[in-house]
Amino acid sequence: MKVWPSIGQMRWGWFLLGAAIILVWPAFFDTHTPTILLVWALFALSLGLMWGYAGLLSFGHTAYFGLGAYVYAIAVVNIGESTVPLLLAILIPAIVAAIIGAMMFYGRISDVYMGVITLVVSLILFKFMSATAGDKYAIGDARLGGFNGIPGFPVLNVPGLPDVSLFGVPMYYVAAVALLGCYLICRWILARSFGRVLVGIRENEGRCELLGYSVPAYKTAIFSISAAMAGLAGCLFANWAEIVTPSVFSLRSAAEVIIWVIVGGLGTLVGPILGAIVLGMLKLLLSEQTVIDNSLILGFILVVVVLAIPRGVVPALQYWFGRRARIRTQRSAHTRARRRVAAPVRPS
Repeated sequence: MKVWPSIGQMRWGWFLLGAAIILVWPAFFDTHTPTILLVWALFALSLGLMWGYAGLLSFGHTAYFGLGAYVYAIAVVNIGESTVPLLLAILIPAIVAAIIGAMMFYGRISDVYMGVITLVVSLILFKFMSATAGDKYAIGDARLGGFNGIPGFPVLNVPGLPDVSLFGVPMYYVAAVALLGCYLICRWILARSFGRVLVGIRENEGRCELLGYSVPAYKTAIFSISAAMAGLAGCLFANWAEIVTPSVFSLRSAAEVIIWVIVGGLGTLVGPILGAIVLGMLKLLLSEQTVIDNSLILGFILVVVVLAIPRGVVPALQYWFGRRARIRTQRSAHTRARRRVAAPVRPS
């Protein structure tokens, strides 16, 4: 995989343009659907950071997305105020991922077995939460509910003010700030030596070990950071849907986020975000009809992208625009050279 020279470089112009569009959107359009698109974009960003820059593919990344949703729902039912549940929805998935990651990476598990283990973790959580129907399956005042999940819990509120709930446009801005903030954090990580080591691990793990870096520690750290971001996305999803069911751990959800990242483009941060927004919107539009199954369309798009532009849409566009810029520069240089050669020499 090509290592882009701008791997940690921040293009502030494009970032400010995107942030401005996101922030002014509620002034002109509805925010219900864009809110979930931003949540999915955050979820895809969490996987894109780990997979695209450290080379760690988690087939069960939905485990941490679902944990964030369930932890928030259970905690907020028992506490009644959303500040601590929000923090727990970020912290618990990160701790679980750190434990699982340490066992995998310090145990020198290969990439194939890592994918299998992460997928199994997600399926175990799906099966377990599906079997929690009945009054005996409860944590404090929160009944887990089995397939029916946990409905009707309090949504996010202004910290310290439980009576001031955040829904509608305020919820949209919470999701927008979370996405933009996590994007900046990802850029900061990649601009530091930590991010450079992650890319080095992706390119040649053995050489990084010979240079003295603790590869398992770096892998565990980025695995945990990615899980924390996925947990935050899960928490925001729970507040948007106002219900949490075992479907957040499903195989379908696990496959969708991988498709979003592949189509958008590995090795970029914008790619997974755009992939999640575009394909997520397509998913919502297709859900309005019953003629064709959504999975068939997403699978067809994945096959076309992998065959036509295997690096993804954003890296392909970067290459195309970069190539056009180089061609223009070369043509300008050749034109100036010809003019200098053709210019008549004035007698002294």
